[in-house]
Amino acid sequence: MDAFWLDADEMAAWLRLIAITELLPGVLDSQLRRDAGLSHYEYVVLAMLSEAPERTLQMTSLAQRTSATLPRLSHVVRRLEERGLVERFPCPKDARATNSRLTAAGWGAVVAAAPGHVANVRKNVIGGLTPEQVRQLAELGDALLARLDPQGRMTALYRPAD
Repeated sequence: MDAFWLDADEMAAWLRLIAITELLPGVLDSQLRRDAGLSHYEYVVLAMLSEAPERTLQMTSLAQRTSATLPRLSHVVRRLEERGLVERFPCPKDARATNSRLTAAGWGAVVAAAPGHVANVRKNVIGGLTPEQVRQLAELGDALLARLDPQGRMTALYRPAD
């Protein structure tokens, strides 16, 4: 077989990955919009803030943790701020930077949305896998992230504490 083309096994794996990356965001987004009034990305922003010390992150760090550009993040944070879920303020350690902090209402939104989101992830992803397949999925994710994120910025965020 010509090295230019994917072989049958490679093509089957690739097409499945493409299908997953196309279908999963809609499945996650529709449940969160219906049950919590949040887009999946808005939920991720709130969740990342909820896990940060003092529920606060610099916008650049939040952008990194949510795989977003600063302009996209700023637009979403502005909408969340208008809803009272986050607040922005100058970073006390760096006058050039802006921090974003989860408000009490934002924390409440995360707490309210999390059970449905986790149930959806279990139903559509984790629940269809054996424990061994879950471990394999994490290993596959690590292998792909090693190429897609060679500096390890994203990988470090998702590595469980030992």
